[in-house]
Amino acid sequence: MGAVSNFIKGVATVLPEIRKPTRKPSLNEKLIWTGIAVIVYMVMAVTPLTGVQIGAQSQFSYSQIIFASTQGTLMTLGIGPIVTAGLILQLLAGSEIIKVDFQNPEDRSIFTSATKFLTIIVIIVEASAYLIGGLFGSIPPTASIAIFFELVAASIIVMLLDELVQKGWGIGSGVSLFILAGVAQKVMWDIFSPLQVPISGGGSTGQPVVNAFYGAVPELLNATFTGHPFDAFFRENASQFPSVFALILTIVAILIIVYVEGMRIEIPITSTKYRGFSGVYPIKLLYVSNIPVILFSALVANISFFFAYVWRSYDYGNTNHWFNYLAQYNTTQIQQAGASASPLTYQPLPGSLIYYMTSPNNILVANPDYIRALTYVLFAVAFSVMFAKIWVEIGGLSPKAAAKSLIGADVMIPGFRRTGTSVEAILAKYIPVITIIGGIFIGLLASLTSLFGVFGTGIGLLLMVDIIIQYYQMLVKEELESMMPRLGSLLGRS
Repeated sequence: MGAVSNFIKGVATVLPEIRKPTRKPSLNEKLIWTGIAVIVYMVMAVTPLTGVQIGAQSQFSYSQIIFASTQGTLMTLGIGPIVTAGLILQLLAGSEIIKVDFQNPEDRSIFTSATKFLTIIVIIVEASAYLIGGLFGSIPPTASIAIFFELVAASIIVMLLDELVQKGWGIGSGVSLFILAGVAQKVMWDIFSPLQVPISGGGSTGQPVVNAFYGAVPELLNATFTGHPFDAFFRENASQFPSVFALILTIVAILIIVYVEGMRIEIPITSTKYRGFSGVYPIKLLYVSNIPVILFSALVANISFFFAYVWRSYDYGNTNHWFNYLAQYNTTQIQQAGASASPLTYQPLPGSLIYYMTSPNNILVANPDYIRALTYVLFAVAFSVMFAKIWVEIGGLSPKAAAKSLIGADVMIPGFRRTGTSVEAILAKYIPVITIIGGIFIGLLASLTSLFGVFGTGIGLLLMVDIIIQYYQMLVKEELESMMPRLGSLLGRS
């Protein structure tokens, strides 16, 4: 490990870095830097790659919410490399394959540099894979080189923006900030977009609708003024355009998430160091947060990409019919005026495993595939529970790790001996059960909301609500620190 540490230290000297502020920025300064980071991200999310069409849908589209990416733009990779590199090193550290003492500043610094170095490697690998895999269609070599460097440069900028926010110039985490911006933008666009879209075969009149609006609210107003308000509730093109029914489901989903976020089991604790101090150790229903469904979505996205690449490389599966049981696709390519390359869209076909692992996106359409919807829900729940149990063990959340943390904080549970074994036994009554229930809930939430076309997807709303709550708490803390520094510092330690 010494050689690896020395290598990382050497690499850290040439890696791009954002310096910590020499003084603590004020709340207004942090808000300004946070706003700048969001603006830069949003600009890159609408800036197309050289000669590539923006926004073509594919079997990878559902993962774009999680990775804050927009296909065909500088944000095609989004925060995917940052999340992937972070998860890999967290898994290695949590399983103790690599030894990291996060209380040691030097170990923390090495771990941060290793994460940044691995992020750059993942950026290069993913950018190369997207080009080799034909995600952007057939493009000339010169354009491929330009796109490769654009993806790498934009992703490194995102990495530095995340570092800028995390090192104290902004508030919170850049990764969370970009996810929040992406989901909020998608939700607001689905609700209020005034963009007019051509829709044929529309509504109760039986005549083509040529002046329909994309957004649910503008279309509701338009349908009301034309005397057919019910047409906006269940739109003919429900799989493509937002409806009022989906808006209602989105509001219901947000209320459910907010309610569930507050559900927890509270175990009373007292301090052995400070007499009279007592409190509770909360075990939230969403004990592992969003990690399981993020891992499931990342797994399916990577499997889909790999299968699509193999299927395409082997003459679209014609040379190996056994492979068609794993994956087979219907490919389309829509050329946009002014774009020299259009991303290929791969739609899984019935009869293949990947078809039943991915979401049909919306079952409120004509002739929905209910079997595919059911298998998708089962896959989502099963993998979410599995990843929840794995993450508890290797992510430092197991009863043993939690008991060790409580003992190390000079805390005991009243009425029980202050030993790791007794505290672990108490926590073991709750944590495994909560882990399974939480995994089932987020698996059901993510899959069912996807089936009914909820704005921003279920996992997107889960991430958005969770991040908003975190930012609310951070802003309260920042405000208190600006007014009463001592009280703010006490809140930071509590």
